[in-house]
Amino acid sequence: MNATFIYKAYPIAKLEIPAMLIDRRSFLSAAAFSAACSTRRMQVKTPVTPSAAPQFARVNVSPDRVIRTVVGLRPYRPSGFVVRRESIDEKTIIHNYGHGGGGVTLSWGTAHLAVEQALPTGAVRMAVLGSGAVGLATARLLQEHGVDVTIYTKALPPDTTSNIAGAQVMPVTVFESARTTPEFMAQFIEAARFSYRRYQLMVGDYYGIRWRPNYTLSREPFRDGGLMGRQGVLAELMPELRDLTPQEHPFPFPYVRQYDTMFIYPSHYLEAMLREFRIAGGKIVLQEMHDIREVLALPQMVILNCTGLGAKALFNDAELTPIKGQLTILLPQPEVDYATEPPDGLYMFPRPDGVLLGGTHEMGNWDLAPNREAETRIVAEHTQIFHDMHV
Repeated sequence: MNATFIYKAYPIAKLEIPAMLIDRRSFLSAAAFSAACSTRRMQVKTPVTPSAAPQFARVNVSPDRVIRTVVGLRPYRPSGFVVRRESIDEKTIIHNYGHGGGGVTLSWGTAHLAVEQALPTGAVRMAVLGSGAVGLATARLLQEHGVDVTIYTKALPPDTTSNIAGAQVMPVTVFESARTTPEFMAQFIEAARFSYRRYQLMVGDYYGIRWRPNYTLSREPFRDGGLMGRQGVLAELMPELRDLTPQEHPFPFPYVRQYDTMFIYPSHYLEAMLREFRIAGGKIVLQEMHDIREVLALPQMVILNCTGLGAKALFNDAELTPIKGQLTILLPQPEVDYATEPPDGLYMFPRPDGVLLGGTHEMGNWDLAPNREAETRIVAEHTQIFHDMHV
């Protein structure tokens, strides 16, 4: 019942850290007193050591280093994801699906939006359909509000498509701008910010989340319009955003933009989420839903639908369509501590289980078999990029 392939993600409440207050007058008085009482000394200037330049290990790309190629289907809706409440035969259904390539990224955020619609029902027992990143985040937020949650799912991690997501915390391939409404964009921005704050509290080995520098490589000057340009409303999701001079990077491209972002190791993250769900008293039922009648037969009166592509058949969503994505994974290189996003939809994300090379975006393609022609192209283009690095 999880989407055949979903890149997913979720959120947290605003955090406000009070600033430490300093009595400026007292500080200056003490400094003046200290200077007056000190004897005259020879002033020695301490040399300033410039910051060390980043070290770039070259990614070793070759066909004989490929350890696997995986395929998944992103659950895409041109008008954007659905977070909506409806009533069917006295049951309350809260939909939370259709995240495209932003499933892991947005999972906490859209879970927050869905939970806000579920809690006013007053139900103390609820069902969640799906155990990918969106379903698990939704279930955990409900538990944090004291709800008794049962997850109904066709498969559990590591057999969900969230396990093979690239999982950079960056909401991409989520909607078609011309098809969105102001109401959706408000939801999108709120979800992106909520997830971003939540993931910051989860950074570390336990959840498999860490910060890495990311380098966007381009043949043309960057455009700063849109949500995530320099002045965009979501520019906050890209700290230390700046364009580099040719002397500051080794990449064979005339334009390079650097920013920091979080990356999630799905195997660690989903395992930790399942563990916490169970510790909090959550129950899991392995059950595939084939039609709406089976959904309505569940004992819970409030059901949160996090089925991704499964919602197309279960709830007759004609707009929902797959975008086939493919990752070719190389042997691990622990010394590679940065990510790259070259042109033409390519990307390189290092992880403990291997170096991920992407990607493909085949709209409307339901085929889960690897595209060997695409694999050859991805490996060849990355081989050229890292061969031409100046290191």
